[in-house]
Amino acid sequence: MLPTLEYIKQSRRRLGITQRKLADLAGISTSMINQIECGRCKPSYDTARKIFEILTSLEQQHSVKASDICSRELISVQKNESLHTAITKMRSNSISQVPVFDGSRVIGLISEDGLARNMIEKEEKQLGKMLITVMMDPPPPIVDEGVPAKAIIPLVRFSKCVLVSEKGTVNGIITLSDTLKMVE
Repeated sequence: MLPTLEYIKQSRRRLGITQRKLADLAGISTSMINQIECGRCKPSYDTARKIFEILTSLEQQHSVKASDICSRELISVQKNESLHTAITKMRSNSISQVPVFDGSRVIGLISEDGLARNMIEKEEKQLGKMLITVMMDPPPPIVDEGVPAKAIIPLVRFSKCVLVSEKGTVNGIITLSDTLKMVE
């Protein structure tokens, strides 16, 4: 199902392209684009589909990607480190979660929420000495750096963070505060 014809003018203006540029890309006349936008002409299904495909493609090229909003300074811990090490890293860097790695593979997440949950269930004095693997939550989702940032927001809300990878290597993290970069 195609969007309404009003979308053409709105999208074109949002992208900052002229009627002439859109007409050239679609292989139709500038006059035809003008008439469609003014409501004086209804294009054929094929012409409308082609215009919408061009606008969608241009919007995807201009949209904010995961790589644009992620924090590249990825602070992490290895599975064989102590929980005390993870907590120290979290406190000294003012962060609320730390991914846990086994070499270069993500295997879990240490988070403030998970720590608080475990503090209620276990004796407080034992926590610092515990291994990270005993206290960690499942790993967060990992997305490719080219994924549109808008698609990541529901994931971040659910899982507290999302890791970003480039060619299979995790090199960034997106938290709720990183999503605020989309507003700027």
